[in-house]
Amino acid sequence: MKKKLAAAIIVFGLAAGMASANMLTFRMGYFVPRLTGDFWDIEFQNMTFKKGSFQDASLGICFELFLTRDFSLVAGLDVFRKNKAALYKDYLGITLEDGGWALPNVYVNPLYGYEIKHSITYASAPVQLSVKWTPLGRKGNIIPYIGGGAHAVIWNIRMQGEFVDFGDEYVVNGSIPAYPIYSVYAEESDGIGRLTFGWQVFGGVMIPVGTRMTVDVGAQYFSSKTEFKSAFEGFEPIDVGGFHISLGINYWF
Repeated sequence: MKKKLAAAIIVFGLAAGMASANMLTFRMGYFVPRLTGDFWDIEFQNMTFKKGSFQDASLGICFELFLTRDFSLVAGLDVFRKNKAALYKDYLGITLEDGGWALPNVYVNPLYGYEIKHSITYASAPVQLSVKWTPLGRKGNIIPYIGGGAHAVIWNIRMQGEFVDFGDEYVVNGSIPAYPIYSVYAEESDGIGRLTFGWQVFGGVMIPVGTRMTVDVGAQYFSSKTEFKSAFEGFEPIDVGGFHISLGINYWF
């Protein structure tokens, strides 16, 4: 309940801030999540996933309230979602009377075995509240800026498909390892998602293209460390932050 209330306050704050903004920005970006911790290590070791599998485009909006000639307050929201399916490496499934079993593929006739797979959906909506500094002011052909501040990330991870339990090994035909296959639907979420706080830094340039518009090219790094608390409890803490590059249009009021 507290996290849902915090998320509602964040959304309300963004809406209220936009009403008094001096500059509004719409941006498209590319998000590179960190994907740290043993949860991701196990997935990359056993599945055909790669770190690049979960990099993708994002959409964002932010507003800026001018405080002085050089400093401003920035609040923004970006939305990212990636769904990817992958196969278990080096294993095929066979169906027996007591269910599905994963065996090393060298022992399974491909005509009778099947590929074992599951998908992972990773969604992230980082909310930024930052102080921005334009050291050369807000006039000129190129307007560089840097900044940093706090981050609140609404995120979730969902796994769906088939799961091989490598911690429950059986031996068939005297020497062949076999592992049970289970159907899995697991989601790390508190309703709308988990809420995690962290920090971020960013920089970029604005290039005027009119009296009230600038093109914005920026990059941002944020870190939000947290622990699994529901579906994937027991895994190491993870960092749901990452690196974000963006191209946007600023409108000056």
